[in-house]
Amino acid sequence: MNTALSWIKAYVPELECTDQEYCDAMTMSGTKIEGFERRDRNLEKIVVGEILSIEAHPDADKLIVCQVNIGAETVQIVTGAHNVKVGDKVPVVLDGGKVAGGHDGGPLPEEGIAIRAGKLRGVPSNGMMCSIEELGSDRNMYPEAPEEGIYIFGEEARPGDDAVELLGLHDTVFEYEITSNRVDCYSVLGVAREAAATFRKPFVPPVVKATGNGEDVNDYISVEVQDPDLCPRYCARVCRNIKIGPSPKWMQRRLAASGIRPINNLVDITNYVMEEYGQPMHAFDLDTIAGHKIIVRRAKDGDEFQTLDGQMRRLDSEVLMICDAEKEVAIGGIMGGEDTKITDKVSTVLFEAAVFHGPNIRKSAKRIGLRTDSSGKFEKGLELHNAEEAVNRACQLIEELGCGEVVGGMVDVAQPALQSADSRKRLLFQPEKYNRLLGTQVSPEEMLEMFQRLKIEAVEDEEGNTNLLIPYFRQDLNCDADIAEEVARFYGYDRIPTTLPTGEATAGRLSYKLRIEQKAEDIAEYCGFSQGMSYSFESPKVFDRLLLPGDSRLRRAITISNPLGEDFSIMRTVTLNGMLSSLATNYNRRNKNVRLYELGNIYLPKELPLTELPDERMQFTLGFYGEGDFFTMKGVIEEFFTGVGMRKKPVYDPEAEKPFLHPGRQALIRYEDVVVGYLGEVHPEVLDNYEIGVKAYVAVLDLPNVIPFTTFDRKYQSLAKYPAVSRDISMVVPKSILAGDIEQLIAQRGGKILESYQLFDIYEGAQIREGYKSMAYSITFRAKDRTLEEGDVSASMKKILHGLEQMGIELRQ
Repeated sequence: MNTALSWIKAYVPELECTDQEYCDAMTMSGTKIEGFERRDRNLEKIVVGEILSIEAHPDADKLIVCQVNIGAETVQIVTGAHNVKVGDKVPVVLDGGKVAGGHDGGPLPEEGIAIRAGKLRGVPSNGMMCSIEELGSDRNMYPEAPEEGIYIFGEEARPGDDAVELLGLHDTVFEYEITSNRVDCYSVLGVAREAAATFRKPFVPPVVKATGNGEDVNDYISVEVQDPDLCPRYCARVCRNIKIGPSPKWMQRRLAASGIRPINNLVDITNYVMEEYGQPMHAFDLDTIAGHKIIVRRAKDGDEFQTLDGQMRRLDSEVLMICDAEKEVAIGGIMGGEDTKITDKVSTVLFEAAVFHGPNIRKSAKRIGLRTDSSGKFEKGLELHNAEEAVNRACQLIEELGCGEVVGGMVDVAQPALQSADSRKRLLFQPEKYNRLLGTQVSPEEMLEMFQRLKIEAVEDEEGNTNLLIPYFRQDLNCDADIAEEVARFYGYDRIPTTLPTGEATAGRLSYKLRIEQKAEDIAEYCGFSQGMSYSFESPKVFDRLLLPGDSRLRRAITISNPLGEDFSIMRTVTLNGMLSSLATNYNRRNKNVRLYELGNIYLPKELPLTELPDERMQFTLGFYGEGDFFTMKGVIEEFFTGVGMRKKPVYDPEAEKPFLHPGRQALIRYEDVVVGYLGEVHPEVLDNYEIGVKAYVAVLDLPNVIPFTTFDRKYQSLAKYPAVSRDISMVVPKSILAGDIEQLIAQRGGKILESYQLFDIYEGAQIREGYKSMAYSITFRAKDRTLEEGDVSASMKKILHGLEQMGIELRQ
């Protein structure tokens, strides 16, 4: 946003500072200035000169010799411009002066162009008459300037006057970088208000007086807003007997300094109010509005509309349109239409000042490929009260500049909230909290003085508490932190002392769940496994590769609404596909012995379609091929259980019924009767599906079921004082009986003196009858308080042997 300092001073008349002081102070108070440029840079010794006579150059047909009155004297100037005549008043740069550039309007030299007295084709010339381009400007800022030739002043100029002053070039244009939350500062009044607060000077906004004749605007126009969510306020006023002409010089200069080309009084007024109040406006030729009715509604899909730039725009139902009784006349908040544009023949004008839904304007402008100054302001989210002030200001300028006659009244379609007496936000005044946030010691009185400058009122409620009334234009002030920022801005960021942060220092640590996961990683890597990672979204074809039956609950997967493709269209309910795919990749690359582990979630929906978030369960998955077998995997699982404090022996249930595992080489892992996982050899058909040509083994632990049994507490016992007694037994066992069943019986019947038991031999062969196997255990007994006698050990062994007999197990002779 660019604004001339002279425009700011119009509302802060007591502001006196250098350009650099203004830049530094405004930036430090939060209104950042990117840079500034003096408009009179390299313009020196330039005055108004009146041409007294013109003669032909004796030696050059294209040159003329002029006698020019510059006030204190008359000088002779030779020029090649032929648009001047006797009596014209023109800018003259004197001997030793400077101009900004050349008459061709090209890039301006850094140091300007120095002018010296000399001779042109033998005739002395004591200066130079200037075009507007040589003064560093162009016809966009000075439309009255000729396309080629010398700039000519009006009758108000007098010989000897400062020509730069008359042209309004003793000014500085500042470029502001306004953050999107400060919508109020996208206006000259908003920046001027900040300048007044920063420099502690009075803020004098324009006084908008009541305008309008005795007529009623409702006799001219009616307004219907069909989509109040996209247009919360629409204000309309009418002006008749319009006289199109140039706007006054002061208005042209201010607009041009802001980068807006002056066109005529009517267009310039709408642009001027947009810059002054930050409120875009639009003017319609009322005679082109069918039925003298405005309807604000959404467009229809596939509609086309021709905008003021002559382009056809394709619309959809998300674009807000301004329509009359028959047709669309403008794209709301973006640009007007070709059919209702203002021409020199206009007699009655409808002024529109509305507030549109910012996100909708931004998206609409992007969809139709048209971003304008208006849409750039609307998309920030304008304040509702600003529309009425802006349209009244425009009507005031219509009357003051003699552009037409204002019809009385205003059509106002607004939200009900605007009808309340005072809907301003209220925040409790808490100076202690502001100081704690900032690390300052600003007194409450000083804070209230800052707020007064910012137009934030302090009032007391019924309970005696001080509340801050936030002005409508400050939409960015919503909480205590925002108020504390205002204190910091005007107390001075550079005055806030450097302090150390206060508070208790606490040692960071992992959550218990993450400690378990870390222990799983450590043990897996200790056992020779490398970590793998796979996607959480998979293909529905995975279930067939894993031989899952059609009614398996694992097939009830969440479908992704915007998948990357069919192979990534569901959230996984089992982690084996990722593990087997990784093993297959390594096998196909001829890696002989591969061990991988993964910690990743599965996603189990509670019902489909989803009505609540799914159950996300962390799975500890292990897989390997090469060296090792089922019992190798079992050992890794038990190593993990030991590492996380699960001291009881797990039970392995062979009735796992996992279709993707070998029917006779799989087991559920139970701990205290809770299924915490499973392990086994991968089914040969599944191995074929993944093109793995060797046996592979997998194990999966469901960590949410494992964690309740874990502990990192460790209990230590003193060394045994009394000797242990060992007994070895060799048994002939039916093959249907598992080692785990035998160990469970030994643990139950061994009594308190049982210390440990260990399987040390398994034999199947010719010496053992068919259907049986030989198993040998070493059983150790020890008492903590005495030396065991033979009777103690024999009693325990008798109970164990009796139980074994009941299971159909015989002692081997």
